[in-house]
Amino acid sequence: MEFREVVKRRRMVRHFTVQPVAPEAIDRILDLAQHAPSAGYTQGQSFIRVTRPELKRAIADLCGERHYVAGGFDPFISEAPVLVIPCTSEAAYHRRYQEPDKVRDDGTEIEWPVPYWFMDIGCAVMVVLLAAVDEGLAAAFAGAYDLGALRALLNIPAEVTPVGVIAIGHRAPDRRSPSLKRGRRPRAEAVREEGW
Repeated sequence: MEFREVVKRRRMVRHFTVQPVAPEAIDRILDLAQHAPSAGYTQGQSFIRVTRPELKRAIADLCGERHYVAGGFDPFISEAPVLVIPCTSEAAYHRRYQEPDKVRDDGTEIEWPVPYWFMDIGCAVMVVLLAAVDEGLAAAFAGAYDLGALRALLNIPAEVTPVGVIAIGHRAPDRRSPSLKRGRRPRAEAVREEGW
């Protein structure tokens, strides 16, 4: 599939069939996610693959799946054959930028103008979403309301932050988000030339 087609086909799918997803497909998706950019090649991104039904249901509860269902959506988080939990570690970035090749001339760590650990995990999430499409699968990202509870449920170390949940499976007919009625912003509002 051409890259342009992959990007245009990507959307948040909120309903999946019961057809299982080949573990090898998820392996390929996660291998590609490891190629996402990372400041200083810190590689502070991590992923947890979840396929156990009871664990998926517990995660769905932490993502407020019942609110999606009350809004007319299918229980897409708990029904997805695979959940991927993308995580990032701010501490890994601080450690990396205290290494000799990254410290400033005075021996101190840079001042972070942007929390690039979130930028990097966002890039990795997009790679997962696009790679799922390239594998002939569908995916959706959902936020978790209680990151501490998600961390505890999955035994995630304190220095690692889960940023949400990616549901992956074979697409079933689904209800599209009502937010799409807003339409895409005109290019002139989204893209500026040579300055704002």
